[in-house]
Amino acid sequence: MIQIGIDFGGTKIEAAALDADGQFLTRVRTPNPGCYDAAIRDLCGLIAQAESEAGGRGTIGIGTPGSISPRDGLMRNSNATFLNGRRFREDLEAALGREVRMANDANCMALSETVDGAAAGARSAFGVIVGTGVGGGLVVDGRIVEGANGMGGEWGHVPLPWMTADEFPGPACWCGLHGCLDMLVSGTGFRNDYVRRSGVTLDGPAIVVAAERGEPDAVAALDAYVDRLGRAMAMVANIVDPDVFVLGGGMSNVAAIYDPLPAIISRYSFGRDWKGRVVPARWGDSSGVRGAARLWPA
Repeated sequence: MIQIGIDFGGTKIEAAALDADGQFLTRVRTPNPGCYDAAIRDLCGLIAQAESEAGGRGTIGIGTPGSISPRDGLMRNSNATFLNGRRFREDLEAALGREVRMANDANCMALSETVDGAAAGARSAFGVIVGTGVGGGLVVDGRIVEGANGMGGEWGHVPLPWMTADEFPGPACWCGLHGCLDMLVSGTGFRNDYVRRSGVTLDGPAIVVAAERGEPDAVAALDAYVDRLGRAMAMVANIVDPDVFVLGGGMSNVAAIYDPLPAIISRYSFGRDWKGRVVPARWGDSSGVRGAARLWPA
């Protein structure tokens, strides 16, 4: 059996074919064309190329930014804004002449890591995406929990919990609210906090290196980032209490965040007694495309 997974990213679209054992048969990619009709055309071409190189026809799963409304079937909340308001899945199915399964990209990452990644064997896992923005996905008993309105796991646009006086009300978010996790625990939020403290613009890895050297503003920015992320994860623990948090996205590559996070989560959890695992995604940047393929069972 061949499973085709597609990661529909903001700058690139990747298709991968997996065999029944979860091994990559091929991976192909193309730039995101930035417009709807061209995206449908390019997806069809990528799928055909992946199947040709894999040597057979496969099931098709797609991880997308945003989600499909269960009420009207339209895409919403995608940072690839040309998808919003369109019947993306239906239009792609019509172009291909076959069924397509589609889920939010953070849900796909969480599913991938539950099937054969860092959360394998766990009954419940919460996938944390901390990259340019903040995303999340919840998997329980091997199934994505999307909820009645398709918003399950979408924690990026809730406010940072237990804000301090100097944090309130938080920066304005593109969604129209203030203090969203998307603005504060993303890689973008980490960089912006360092700029506010130092007046210097550096990328995330450079700030981490500066913190390792003991540069005060970098140390303060990294400490604040980890504390905020831990508070945000404690909120999830209080509601969902997953067996494991799996981290993906650029900030998940910062090794220094993992040791302090469990204690911070426990400090803000009900009863101050949270016990669980916080781990990086086993499959890294490949988790999204693997999870999309796994929207169909092997």
